[in-house]
Amino acid sequence: MAEAADIQGASPAPVRRRWLRRAIVLLAGTPVLAGLVYAPAPEAEAAPASSADVQLISMAPGAPVKGDTLTIEGTVRNTGPETINDAHVGLRVGPALADRSSIDEAAERSGFRAGADPGEIDPAYAVKIDSLPSKASKPFTLSVPVNKLELDKDGVYQLGVSLSGSTESRPSEQVLGIKRTFLPWQPEAASKRSQLTYAWPLISSTRVTAETGSDELQTPVFLNDSLAQELAPGGRLEQMVTLGRDLPITWVIDPDLLYTVDAMTKGYRVRGPNGKTVQGKNKAVAEQWLNSLEAAVQGKKVVALPFGDPDLASLAHHGKDVSGTLGQLRPATDKARQAVETVLHVPVSTDFSWPVDGAIDPSIVNVATSAGAHNVLTRSDSLVETGALGYTPSAARPIGAGTTAVVADADLSTAFEGDMLNAGSSTLAVQKFLADTLALNLQKTDEQRSFVVTPQRTPTVSQARTMASALRGLQAGRWTQPSDLEAAAAAKPDPGAATQVPGAGQYPEDLRKQELPVAAFEKIRTTQNTLDRFKVILAAPDRVEIPFGNTINREMSTSWRGRPEEARLYRDEVQDYLTGLTEKVKVVPKSDATLSGHSATIPVSVQNSLVQDVHGLVLRVKSSNQTRLMFSESEQPVTVQGDHTQTVKFTANATASGPVEVTAQLYTKDGVPYGKKRTFTVEATEVTPTVMLVIAGGVLLLVLAGIKMYASRKRVAARAAAEESTQPSDESPDTGPQSTEGSGTSETVDR
Repeated sequence: MAEAADIQGASPAPVRRRWLRRAIVLLAGTPVLAGLVYAPAPEAEAAPASSADVQLISMAPGAPVKGDTLTIEGTVRNTGPETINDAHVGLRVGPALADRSSIDEAAERSGFRAGADPGEIDPAYAVKIDSLPSKASKPFTLSVPVNKLELDKDGVYQLGVSLSGSTESRPSEQVLGIKRTFLPWQPEAASKRSQLTYAWPLISSTRVTAETGSDELQTPVFLNDSLAQELAPGGRLEQMVTLGRDLPITWVIDPDLLYTVDAMTKGYRVRGPNGKTVQGKNKAVAEQWLNSLEAAVQGKKVVALPFGDPDLASLAHHGKDVSGTLGQLRPATDKARQAVETVLHVPVSTDFSWPVDGAIDPSIVNVATSAGAHNVLTRSDSLVETGALGYTPSAARPIGAGTTAVVADADLSTAFEGDMLNAGSSTLAVQKFLADTLALNLQKTDEQRSFVVTPQRTPTVSQARTMASALRGLQAGRWTQPSDLEAAAAAKPDPGAATQVPGAGQYPEDLRKQELPVAAFEKIRTTQNTLDRFKVILAAPDRVEIPFGNTINREMSTSWRGRPEEARLYRDEVQDYLTGLTEKVKVVPKSDATLSGHSATIPVSVQNSLVQDVHGLVLRVKSSNQTRLMFSESEQPVTVQGDHTQTVKFTANATASGPVEVTAQLYTKDGVPYGKKRTFTVEATEVTPTVMLVIAGGVLLLVLAGIKMYASRKRVAARAAAEESTQPSDESPDTGPQSTEGSGTSETVDR
């Protein structure tokens, strides 16, 4: 970044004592002249080693105006072995710094340096500390009217808060410790103010597995319930929403986060350590967070990244040569728009891609635009200026093929990446941020410029609060005015700005080491191929296509950087779960069978343990010896209802005796084998004509014997009936012979 231009107003002060003090400081930069002209006061002598630690806890206001009182709170700690006596905490105000390079140099200095650090202001505003024992700490509060700081024209001034005192071994007063910070001074609104865009990221790591319940809503299963901690009051994501609600920002959202939280509001399950799932208990927390977010984004610009926040650099360097990988990006962008508009009910832009840390090369740009985005968020430490302009140009840079590189300022974007839990670190970071933004605006150019800030993807709570403090420090609008990403991308580019995308060899090695390997994308391809073969047999393919499609996007997420083992385990579990589902549709193992005769029916069963129906399958049987055993119809279509088994019958013909191995295999309608093939043995037994005659003769003899027995029994029964009818009655006297026919007739009528 070019920083050649001095800040306006850095010329010598009209006040004589101010001029003299600055002249002495400048002369002291040359050792010979310093020895001739400048004899430092005792307080300016460099201490042999700092024996006190000075920490700044707060500074208000961060960007004062005329009439304000500057208040600095902090602590001093004696780190040496001796007691510090007759000490005081004083404020030192240096001259306006020439440019951002001077600001960086001052921020990096440690320890007191005679000549480089200015003298104290009026001692009346110092805080006296009579005694500070070894290892002891004491708080202090400096309150100084701004008009006593002798600030000149607009610019960034270096402030130093120092502890001076004496010890037994060094009885003369000396500076024992110092902490530096910056005071931006622009009491009136500038005639030309920079447009500042701050991206506010709502991104988290992957929490959802591919597993869903068998219910109508397909209740999702989470890896764990840790997301609830981020959503709860005081959590990271809750603070991002609460803080961002009142700030002039552009929301940059991973739609997968919205999908995940929305799923929590409808009921979810969590995988336990034993592999079993339990009901999630943070539905109310998710509902509250979503409601707060929906209210916060109203009237704000919202940018949606592709679903799952894919790692564009990993895709470009390792995934693009794995077939089908880049084809995942466009659907991920389409899902992004749908998710944001459905959950938050606001317009959304999907025209931005964001590589990790804004680092780009030609292959990353190509992959980023393949997702449908025309704007690539990069950073000034990747697309570097030559310095020829003498100032920092606007963010928008045309880089060819209708693509715009939106170059975020690297120093501003990384300003809050450190540990901001410490109040002192947070205060220093805020002041440097304010100083850098003012220095940018004071660069010598007549054009109004547009600057962009893209902070870390997942700021901690303390980092988010510090970011918010810095943005609130700019709300007075004296040298910046808020803008949004769409406006920044559309701003008129500076014709002299660098537009050359750095080559692949310039991509940072530390970032390259964190990328997903080729093996990761090969595993993702395996999962996609398995899914493609599976969904064609389903009556309701959306029940697997949607959850697994989302999961495949998550497998490419930027959030896996720095967690290679967790990423590998996640991919393996996804593939194993999908394979388990496909195996729920299978040919049931079959025992061996015996085929007697020339033909017989062989049943083969297909089991469907899924909750939905399957169709479009063909079951084929194949004999290993066609001359001994063949099938009149070797394949039949199969449709099986959910949680049912269907038996398919095949007619087999035997031409010779002996065992024959038979294979049963399912196929999709496209002829692709589905599932495992099953093998069983059919024992074929040949039956000759002679044997058939013998069997027929035996059957005939049995039939004739049966007929003979039936006729014999019938004759015996008739004879017995006749004898009974001719026998005399015991009750009638014997009157001689009678007519058999007449007697019989008379007896029948009486009964």
